[in-house]
Amino acid sequence: MTINSSLSFRPAKAADAVAIRDIVRAAYARWVPVIGREPLPMRADYHKALAEHPFDLAIEDGRVVGMIETMLADDHLWIENVCVAPDAQGRGIGRLLLGRAENKAREAGRNELRLLTNGAFEANVLLYKRHGYTIDWEEPFMGGMTVYMSKRLTR
Repeated sequence: MTINSSLSFRPAKAADAVAIRDIVRAAYARWVPVIGREPLPMRADYHKALAEHPFDLAIEDGRVVGMIETMLADDHLWIENVCVAPDAQGRGIGRLLLGRAENKAREAGRNELRLLTNGAFEANVLLYKRHGYTIDWEEPFMGGMTVYMSKRLTR
């Protein structure tokens, strides 16, 4: 499948909190049986998160189909969360959202992006690797393994 020409991007507003929560819950639901609990992003307070740092949304036909939550640190851009609605996955929206994070990092003078994911989310680890991220370290967390990854940017 290809990306619909009606796909657009915009910064999230406070009014988007419920839509963000809903897309996160839908996107992460597949992992509940894998790890035996709701992944932490499913439990986040998105009203609070939106007040604290930026989110960028992918919009298609007036509906939120993807989002990326980032935080600017002193020496890198942290990707707190990125997800795509299940019915919109596999069409490159996640890649475009990651690209937006790279642009944001460059614009802020940062040459590295960092994130973490659950080691049980093998598809996610492989996706990040395909997009140039490397595993920096792993550590036990809540009966599983947290995988810390980063990507160096070239100017």
